[in-house]
Amino acid sequence: MSKAHRLVAGLATALLTVSLAACGGGGGGGSVVTVNGQAISHSDLDQKLESSPASRGVLQQMVTNDLIDQYAKQHNITVSSDEISKVEDQYKSQYPNGQWDELLKARGLTESDVQDLIRRQIILDKAVGGNVKISEKQIKDYFDKNHAQFDKPAEARARHILVPDLKTAQKVEADLKSGKDFGAEAKQYSTDPGSRDKGGELGWFRKGQMVPAFENYAFNGPIGQTSQPIKSPFGYHIIQVEERKPGSTATLASAHDQIAQQLRQQQEAPLIPQFLQTLQSQAKIQVNDPRFEGIFPSPAPSVAPATAPTAAPPAPSATK
Repeated sequence: MSKAHRLVAGLATALLTVSLAACGGGGGGGSVVTVNGQAISHSDLDQKLESSPASRGVLQQMVTNDLIDQYAKQHNITVSSDEISKVEDQYKSQYPNGQWDELLKARGLTESDVQDLIRRQIILDKAVGGNVKISEKQIKDYFDKNHAQFDKPAEARARHILVPDLKTAQKVEADLKSGKDFGAEAKQYSTDPGSRDKGGELGWFRKGQMVPAFENYAFNGPIGQTSQPIKSPFGYHIIQVEERKPGSTATLASAHDQIAQQLRQQQEAPLIPQFLQTLQSQAKIQVNDPRFEGIFPSPAPSVAPATAPTAAPPAPSATK
């Protein structure tokens, strides 16, 4: 699972946290929906949500978020919008062709949800980062063994119209070559639900993401011209290549910061759970609802003091 997918997985819990809080804030009066005149009240929904197994994990996450925020405030740890944007841009770069926005939309997440989780990731990085040291030799050794993963493949941006048979494809080709609008033809004829309503636009994609026949034209055909019908397992494509970017081979200098991040993440991974456990063990957490009794053991299991800094160390040079 990529770092970006792990982020989104974490955001799924964050989103549920927000949803539960919003429902809880609705109050017991009134109804959420009515079914053939029979009401389902806010209090009924709250009861179901809070009684579900997922609610325990949500509550634990909410407490953890509060502990992280309190620690940051107590130790004067701040996170700038530039720091958040830098990390978010790295996640987005793993998803060309607008896939990042689609990933968030499919899970009901907003840009604010993402940025909030990244902010807490950076706080944790700064909290435990003083215990992590990455040498230049480690970075070079990692690059020497894994340099290919930092190469940038060639990319193309194209739009297409996908139809089920050759006769329709030839008609669309003739329409376009007679001057008809590509976007209008896509909306009328294309069977690709992902691009039809966007005028056939596919955005940027890398080599290896499309079927061979499509890819061959996208990376070798003339830019700006309308292709002849191109057959693939999905049907017949009429393609228009809009732009291309050449690939590049990574150097140690270009991959340096990204490798440092990855190595930091590997070393911090076992430190963060222990650090959070220590925060919980030192906190006064009072459970007032019997349904959640025992969710926060008191006293919490002890953790060696060395795993949790008592003061915030200087911010590290790179964050996750």
